[in-house]
Amino acid sequence: MVELRPMDVGEILDGAMTLYRRHFGLLLRVGVVALWLPACLTIYLQVTGGPQQHFVLYLCTAVIQYFAGLFLTAGAIRIISDSYLGQPTTLGQAVGLGVAKMLPLFGVALGKGLLIGIIAFVIALLGGVVFPVLAGGGIASVAAAAVGFAGALWLMVFVACGYAVTTQVVVLEPLDGAFDAFGRSWELTRGRKGKVFLVSLVAYIIFYVPVLAVGGIVGVTMSGADAGTAEVLAVILALLPILLTPLLACVFTLMYYDLRIRREGFDLQVLSRQLVSS
Repeated sequence: MVELRPMDVGEILDGAMTLYRRHFGLLLRVGVVALWLPACLTIYLQVTGGPQQHFVLYLCTAVIQYFAGLFLTAGAIRIISDSYLGQPTTLGQAVGLGVAKMLPLFGVALGKGLLIGIIAFVIALLGGVVFPVLAGGGIASVAAAAVGFAGALWLMVFVACGYAVTTQVVVLEPLDGAFDAFGRSWELTRGRKGKVFLVSLVAYIIFYVPVLAVGGIVGVTMSGADAGTAEVLAVILALLPILLTPLLACVFTLMYYDLRIRREGFDLQVLSRQLVSS
């Protein structure tokens, strides 16, 4: 069992790996329940010409996978929390919590996605339109455009870090309304967004390096003669999120616990009450 105590960045990542290994079988089963549909759709897309041939289906698959990942995260949070309390968790309990929290998770995730999407659009506008226009005005204009672009990018990262634990808040805390999770997450990360950024950066590197590596190999083999190998790799690529998404859930849940311990003295008794109320 990972001790419920304040942790530095390395301890959060190491603790997440420990929990992931210890509960791998159950986390994998929750992953299959949550992600089987987007995984099947991804396999179909890969073996029938790729996203460029089925763009609408590709977008639908991405949306389904995003929200299925939230469902999986809720189940993983139950497994991790029970592990701290020394209690066994069944697949039904993990899936049941995901089902119970799906609607508020959907609303909060949609709101967060829209907000960060708007900021990303502003960044794209600065980089694709404003920057080239100002670049024609000399070095000062280029410098001003670069500063504006960097500032917008920083704002997106800052906001994303501030809302990094909204999923954990929705699943574990009693809220008057689901959107209270935004203010709650912002409060928990206040003064610690740098740490949140470092933990998130390493976690997403661990997640995306295998995905990008296999995806790159699929792209190369698809253009070659070995179509059979490409299809096998496409299946592996589609199944990777089932294996890796629970690890992300472990990392962000431990980070949530760390933030609460440091700010509020969060302990096992509080955690036990929260699970009962969930």
